[in-house]
Amino acid sequence: MNFLTHLRFPGSTKLMIAALPVFAALVLSVSMQSTFAKDAVSLADDPVLEARVMGIAEELRCLVCQNQTIADSQAGLAVDLRNQIREQLKRGVSDKEVMDYMVQRYGDFVLYRTPLKATTWLLWAGPFAFLIGGAGILFYSLARRRKQALDQPLDEDERRRALALLSADSGDEAR
Repeated sequence: MNFLTHLRFPGSTKLMIAALPVFAALVLSVSMQSTFAKDAVSLADDPVLEARVMGIAEELRCLVCQNQTIADSQAGLAVDLRNQIREQLKRGVSDKEVMDYMVQRYGDFVLYRTPLKATTWLLWAGPFAFLIGGAGILFYSLARRRKQALDQPLDEDERRRALALLSADSGDEAR
């Protein structure tokens, strides 16, 4: 026999029945978090080596996220690249050689700070070119509009309407 059957609270059974799915969903979501949790970042036994790994990883772009370094990203590819850097450094490869290997394998895009060279000059100059071009178009269209407005004098009807509007405004200011 259930201990709740002896309690007689009006409406409490309906409340408990209504709350049961919410409680079940809460328990299920908490239990599922541990199922999908990521493994902790594996660190090298040597803290100096790990500092070198993270120094290099801060200079490389995550190819999955594209707006994070592989040091910041938890994407599977970023974790693999950090492990690959760690293994290369353990073998005695220099930092520059690791960076050169990554660029040779993935191209300049993997570098978080893209270098200025012949193949990337448009990437660096493009925003400035668009800014200057947009400003030039704006100034040209404003100058053309001003010239059109000055070249076309008002006809008699437009002149009367303008004078009526101006006299109406000056009458409002006198009040």
